Amino acid sequence: MTDVLARICDGKRVEIARAKTQRPLAEIERTAKAASPPRGFAAALLRAAAGGRYGLIAEIKKASPSAGLIRQDFDPPSLARAYEAGGASCLSVLTDGPDFQGEPAYLIAARAACTLPVLRKDFMLDPYQVVEARAMGADCILIIMAALDDSAARDLEETAISYGMDVLVETHDQAEIERALKLKARMIGVNNRNLKTLKTDISMTEQLAALVPKDRVLVSESGLSSPADLARMARAGARCFLIGEALMRKPDVTAATAALLAQDLARA
Repeated sequence: MTDVLARICDGKRVEIARAKTQRPLAEIERTAKAASPPRGFAAALLRAAAGGRYGLIAEIKKASPSAGLIRQDFDPPSLARAYEAGGASCLSVLTDGPDFQGEPAYLIAARAACTLPVLRKDFMLDPYQVVEARAMGADCILIIMAALDDSAARDLEETAISYGMDVLVETHDQAEIERALKLKARMIGVNNRNLKTLKTDISMTEQLAALVPKDRVLVSESGLSSPADLARMARAGARCFLIGEALMRKPDVTAATAALLAQDLARA
């Protein structure tokens, strides 16, 4: 790892170590085991695709290292309801504080405001964070292959499975996809943004889509903003998408979400 991702992960390890001293794992485990059951993240995307619709993971994100502050009137419960009304299948909520101005409270509030399954979007490096995610109510976690070796990725996945959670495995090149396919996760994401440089190129999904077997769910992430973008990705084999900034910047999030999803798979 180099550059932006390495810096973020270095800071995250310090954050995790501090969290473990403030709230022991046993305490987090008790909360996680008492949380409401997972809502079925991958199942929601599969239902959308089976019904001839796009599966949209709509992201609640206040800021990012590349864009700065994205939305001034940031209210996670209102955004969650708006995304659900607009036709999103799932939510992604940023909980990373230093670089994305996220908080666990945002995920908790967003999930409570809707019926959609929710992904904890963070830089997951330690099984402790997976238990934390379930304690927050998260239904799914993100595993970023560029940030982990195979053993660490497997440990995160096994912890998620033990709590009934789904896993979205994020990749950016052929080697990462090959590593991701050794895991059990049904969802393989291709991030069109290089986390080491923050440069975005949506052709990344087109270049890598054929490497993802048909029995996995291919999710195209980042840089998508229009029905034409989604149709282009669908032609490459992606039926599911993770989109945040393009929708977060719109005054009417419900209308923007509905407009983005207006063209179904049959017409893509």
